[in-house]
Amino acid sequence: MVSGLPRSLKIAIVGPCAAGKTTLAQALQARGLQARQIVQEHSFVPDMWQCLTKPDVLIYLDASFEVCSRRKRLDWRLWEHAEQIRRLAHARQYCHIYVSTDALSPDQVLACVLDRLARLSDRPSEGT
Repeated sequence: MVSGLPRSLKIAIVGPCAAGKTTLAQALQARGLQARQIVQEHSFVPDMWQCLTKPDVLIYLDASFEVCSRRKRLDWRLWEHAEQIRRLAHARQYCHIYVSTDALSPDQVLACVLDRLARLSDRPSEGT
C-alpha cells in the first residue's frame, strides 16, 4: 500500500503503444492501488477512458515514435503513431498526470507518478 493514497482510488492509464502503460499499471497494482491501462489509442471513442473506468485519476504516458518503435520493435509508420496521439487528444486534455517516458526507466516513471499522486492527494477537496 502507498501511504496517504486511498485503496479505493481508481487510476486509469492511457498513452500510445509502448509508452509504458502495462508496466506502470502492474507496478501500481503491486502497491495495492486500483490501476488499469486503457487501450484508448485503438479506439475511435474520444472519452473511452471515462466510459470504461470513471477514474479518480487519469495518467497519460507519452512516448515518441522512435522510442515506442525501439521498445517493442514495432513495425509501424509515423502516421500510425500520429493517429494514436490524435485518438488520445481528449485523454491528454483531461489527464491529471502527464509523463513523457522517453528518457525515463520504468522505476523512474513509477517514482514520478507516485510523487504526483501524493501531491494530488495532499490537495484540499473542491468546495472545502
